[in-house]
Amino acid sequence: MRKWLYVILILIPFTAFSQGENAVWLLGDQFYQFDKGRMTFDSTSYSYQKEFRKMAFLGTEATISDRNGNFLMSSNGVWIANATTDTMLNGGGLNPGPEVNGDPNGLLLPFANMFLPYPGDTSKYVLFHHVSLFDGVSYPVYEMLMSVIDITLDNGKGAVISKNDTVFKDTLNWGIGACRHANGRDWWIVMHENATDAIYTVLFTAQGIHSIQKQSLGVPISWYNVSSYVFSPNGDHFAFTNSDSAVVNGYIYLFDFDRCNGQFSNTRIIPTSQNGFLWGVNFSPSGQFLYANTSTYLFQIDVNTLQVDTVATYDGYCYQYNPNVSLCTTFFNEYLAANGKIYITSGGSVQHIHEMNYPDSAGTACDLQQHSIFLDMFNFRAVPNHPNYHLGPVIGSVCDSLSVGQEEYYSQIQNFQISPNPLKEGPLQIMYLLPQNQSGIFEVYDLNGKIIYQQKLPPWSSMQSISLPNLRAGLYSCVIRSGGSVVSRKLLKI
Repeated sequence: MRKWLYVILILIPFTAFSQGENAVWLLGDQFYQFDKGRMTFDSTSYSYQKEFRKMAFLGTEATISDRNGNFLMSSNGVWIANATTDTMLNGGGLNPGPEVNGDPNGLLLPFANMFLPYPGDTSKYVLFHHVSLFDGVSYPVYEMLMSVIDITLDNGKGAVISKNDTVFKDTLNWGIGACRHANGRDWWIVMHENATDAIYTVLFTAQGIHSIQKQSLGVPISWYNVSSYVFSPNGDHFAFTNSDSAVVNGYIYLFDFDRCNGQFSNTRIIPTSQNGFLWGVNFSPSGQFLYANTSTYLFQIDVNTLQVDTVATYDGYCYQYNPNVSLCTTFFNEYLAANGKIYITSGGSVQHIHEMNYPDSAGTACDLQQHSIFLDMFNFRAVPNHPNYHLGPVIGSVCDSLSVGQEEYYSQIQNFQISPNPLKEGPLQIMYLLPQNQSGIFEVYDLNGKIIYQQKLPPWSSMQSISLPNLRAGLYSCVIRSGGSVVSRKLLKI
């Protein structure tokens, strides 16, 4: 069933009760004269609105919100915008060079930038980014760069305090991936060397760039391979796509990843597609399944058995925009959103995106609904490059150097808050931190101990907006249960 979304044209940024750092996906292609769009996610759903915005996206998109889901900034590889969607103070002039000059409305490179919270400093964020340069034959990358933002400057709109600093230089493939260190604070950032099996792993800590290591993966790599680089939500696995030298057959390379030392192991090469380049790749929320797609086929791989199923075939749909323009909605990039669903964009500028409702279900039960979301605006390829911002430490790991008091913290429900309290009308907002990788249950009881409301909380959830049934005035208990831990708060209804 097609979803016709309620649309409002707005001139100011849209704020909603949402998931966290990965709450917002900005949509819209390169043309200034066309409307743009915004999807804002919570742990179970999303809202969508059209908006007037200068920043456009082609293949490169980074966005980040704060822990409460309040949108902070975005970048298309050319410049950084603040929460008002205007240029951030000192936010222009990213990735200087001819590639930016040729694509002033946004870089075409997929997954070429990523915002991360600065370890140990809640006032700062870092943007890791790169650009490609033409070498006469292809467009390799020659260095990873970083820029640092202090979000407290310019009256809370943020300012770039260092820009285009070189992390390391080499001839590299497009794309940046990231995963939390085993201590739950620092970050591993990865890029792949061009035309070799070597991968760089950068450790970013509260002191800045701590170390850069280079590892040979022991796998054949095609010349000028282009892939997104994805970690499973729990950080245990890492994957990217590859093709043979004729770019005819597609493969998925799957590895185990050690969040403690940044090393890859247990290589698995999974032949997936024939006569088709693999574009998108992503894990399901539990990490049980890995998805990859050509322009016309979507594949599901069981990470444990390595069984490959074709779970969707492009249905040939083309939207007739006008008598002379037909927009064919094929498959391109994949995005695992905060609501636990996977969204797939198309290779060209179109007005629909695809939605997978149950990524953790085997086979066609994953339920890919093709071109089910009508945007009523043009969107081109780009999806946010969001790692799992909520991944905690590996409790008991020898590398969990921050573990003093952490084991108890991450085995219990924390930061459970309810608002407004007293509640007069409208939804009840709840905030919480579940034990790592645990789901939960939210319940409301009356004074007689009778349960009057219950809702499941998925493991990636940290915030919810609850529409309670009509309650009489009085006192109630709000309870969260997860991982053997129970926390309650009193709620007064007036």
